[in-house]
Amino acid sequence: MNLILFREDEIGHPLPLEDPRAIHIIGTLKRSPGDLFDIGIINGPRGKARIRDIGEMELALDYTLGQLPPPLHPLILIVGLPRPQSARQILRDATTLGVEELCFTITEKGEKSYVASRLWSGKEYERHLIAGAQQAFSTRIPSVRLFDSLAGCLESLPPDTERIALDNYEAKGSLSGYPFSPTPCALAVGSERGWARGERLLLIKHGFTLAAMGERVLRTETACTAGIILVLAGKGLI
Repeated sequence: MNLILFREDEIGHPLPLEDPRAIHIIGTLKRSPGDLFDIGIINGPRGKARIRDIGEMELALDYTLGQLPPPLHPLILIVGLPRPQSARQILRDATTLGVEELCFTITEKGEKSYVASRLWSGKEYERHLIAGAQQAFSTRIPSVRLFDSLAGCLESLPPDTERIALDNYEAKGSLSGYPFSPTPCALAVGSERGWARGERLLLIKHGFTLAAMGERVLRTETACTAGIILVLAGKGLI
C-alpha cells in the first residue's frame, strides 16, 4: 500500500488492530507511536496520519488532510465479462492506471455464469478498486457497472465519446497508430474468446472503430492494460 485509504466515516475513530490496514501500518511500515504515514479518504483528499497510541485492541490515529488528487482520466473501459480472477486483475490495474469508469458486460462468447461470482454479488470488486488506488497513490476509484448485454452497455454511453474496440480479425488499423482526438474515449475489449460477428456489427453501428494490437492473441487482462496505456499515451495523458 503506497497510500492507505479510509472511508470518510472512519476518520476520527480508532482502527482495530485486526484490520489489514493496521497490520500493514505496524507490521510492514514498522510505524510506532508518533510516526507519520500517508493516508487518504476514498474519492476525497490525501493527507497524513500520526499514530497517537497502539493499544491492546486498536490503533489511535490523528489525521491531517490536504488537497484532492488529480481527477481520473476520461476513459471508459468496456470489458466482455471474464473469469473472476481475470476481472480482479482488471479492476486493480485499470484503477491504478486512472480509468474513470469500468463497464463489464455479458457477451455471446463469454461465460454467463461468471456474473454469479461473489466478486459481483457480494461487491467484492470494491476491495480491488481500493487496492488499485492505493497502489497509484490516489484516492480516486472508478465507477463500475455490470450489464446483461453488450447492446445495453453501448446504449448507455455518453454521446460525445470517441469509441474504439479491440479486435484481432476485422480491424482496419492499429491502435498504436489511431488518430486520437482530445474528447473522452470508450475502449471495448472482448471476452476471453473475443467478439461474435453480430457484436462487431453492433459495435460498428454504435460508432466504434475496430483496432488491433498486433497478431498475437492476448489474455483479456493483458489486452485491457495494453489498450489503456496506448489510449492514454495517444491522447497525451501519460
